[in-house]
Amino acid sequence: MSSATSTVETEEHQALRTAVAALGQRYGREYLARVAREGGHPDELWADAAKLGYLGVNLPEEYGGGGGGIAELSIVLEELGAAGCPLLMMVVSPAICGTVIARFGTEAQKQAWLPGLADGSRTMAFGITEPDAGSNSHRITTTARRDDGGTSRSSGAESGGDWILTGRKVFISGVDIADATLIVGRTEDARSGRLKPCLFIVPRDTPGFTRSVIDMELQAAEKQFELVLDEVRLPGDALVGDEDAGLLQLFAGLNPERIMTAAFAIGMGRYALAKAVDYAKTRQVWKEPIGAHQAVAHPLAAAHIELELARLMMQKAARLYDAGDDMAAGEAANMAKYAAGEACVRAVDQAVHTLGGNGLTREYGLASLVTASRVARIAPVSREMILNFISHQTLGLPKSY
Repeated sequence: MSSATSTVETEEHQALRTAVAALGQRYGREYLARVAREGGHPDELWADAAKLGYLGVNLPEEYGGGGGGIAELSIVLEELGAAGCPLLMMVVSPAICGTVIARFGTEAQKQAWLPGLADGSRTMAFGITEPDAGSNSHRITTTARRDDGGTSRSSGAESGGDWILTGRKVFISGVDIADATLIVGRTEDARSGRLKPCLFIVPRDTPGFTRSVIDMELQAAEKQFELVLDEVRLPGDALVGDEDAGLLQLFAGLNPERIMTAAFAIGMGRYALAKAVDYAKTRQVWKEPIGAHQAVAHPLAAAHIELELARLMMQKAARLYDAGDDMAAGEAANMAKYAAGEACVRAVDQAVHTLGGNGLTREYGLASLVTASRVARIAPVSREMILNFISHQTLGLPKSY
């Protein structure tokens, strides 16, 4: 843990960091790399994190969670990342899906899902990205329509009949291990005819819901999938929240996603930086270790500063979100994700450069991070779209699109 952390975090948060770091050290980078090479999943680490209460730390206590917030969950992911073994599904299952269901789900949905999400026995994927929409969530074409004549598994009169979903999704993480996917679709407003976003729980084996793995150059334990929803019939109670709430419910999940992506990036950057610092302290080419030379030391120091600054913005975003200030949290979450993505890429690049040829070997475990670090610049929203958001929403500049 950085000494600077103690000035802005409670004793409970510091204790959580220490405990999670100890768990991460028991597994480490080699464990996660081996699992990815073998095409498996980090089940042992996931189970241990769940047993210790880390996976559900942000979920309500009455449903088996820790009663904390995104601040606590981001600490868990950051520290696992700093140990070299981040769990990407933490971004999706407890952070996005768990948060949305806890805030907007019915009592039945909360009872059905939150205890399992909290103890790690159930997982849920999140499906928003589409082939032709990219970062523009307003262009989502997956549509949901009512079918009052359908045979629903729920009480049809109360639910208003079945839903029929049709569409495609891409780059959806962990669908093969998730019990269900929280799908973002659009319904038509009967008054205006405009499409508005809605969220649906789609169980993995639902007829018409198919997946195919995307062949990624990035080697990770969590696979990426393309999904097809071909006239997928769901009961009325598959809808999460209010049909008329629109973007409010969607961004209740997207803001935690950005904060957790920042945590993922900061942890990765810290891991790479620590490897480089250890190497620079001991590697001797001339009389002194290479870390004594400012051309090596200063870029590493700058990388550390950038990671610390990104963490401060992440902490601000998490605090605002947990306090219920969704508007301010949205701005801060975007800033945190941007800052962390940039800091992560620069830290990884500098770490590889510090090790020279060794930075490209499997022995040191840094080369694969060159690709992985770019994830935080691209997903879940590109840095360019974040700059658009800040220029329009924060600075009040006109749109070009």
